[in-house]
Amino acid sequence: MAAMRAASALRTVLVGLLAAALPAAGLAAPFVTGVGNERIVLQALPGFADTGFLASPRLQELAESTTSASNRVLLFAITDADLRRFMVGDRYELRRYMLVVTPKGTERDRMNEAQFSVLAENAVRDLAVPAPGIDAQKPPEAQPEGKAMLLAVPRRGPGLVSILQGTRLVFPGAGLFGRPRSALVLSATALLHLRGKVLQLTMHSGYDTPEDLAWITSVTERWIEDLQRLNR
Repeated sequence: MAAMRAASALRTVLVGLLAAALPAAGLAAPFVTGVGNERIVLQALPGFADTGFLASPRLQELAESTTSASNRVLLFAITDADLRRFMVGDRYELRRYMLVVTPKGTERDRMNEAQFSVLAENAVRDLAVPAPGIDAQKPPEAQPEGKAMLLAVPRRGPGLVSILQGTRLVFPGAGLFGRPRSALVLSATALLHLRGKVLQLTMHSGYDTPEDLAWITSVTERWIEDLQRLNR
């Protein structure tokens, strides 16, 4: 029994050491993935780790549940802290994560700039103007539950359309007399035209303070710039 406890303790220590070392081992380094007959370079931002190397069915299923079944997941990255929690069997938070997908239906097609512009405009047509009465500088506290609301006018540029949204989620209270809990979730989504392919980038974050809004805006801009530079 003592030997089994010692072995279990050693295994826990080794897994913990591995988990702590993973972010420093280059998990945010660029990697190449195939989209149709094109090679696309992807990279997670510092502080996030791509989960693909783990080959975990659980994480793969989680990644696929965050997007439409018509998309193929190319990158699903969680924070380094959540990766460490996952590696030692603790419950991870997923307060922030990042995702790259490509539409399966156009994966093998080569899209020109004009075709991409039409696709991108159609994707944001219903979100072109913030809803009346919504302050675009902060998430809408009083918005309907579960409905994504635009927080900023879509950004448009060569090979790019991006939007920032907020969604109010309500969770049931704990226990018999627990009150329902409301939470705000931010999502920044960008459609990118890279090497003739369409990629959808999404960054998710919980919202507690205005700093969360500033954070998701700045890191999404940086991520877009990084991927455009890597795929020139």
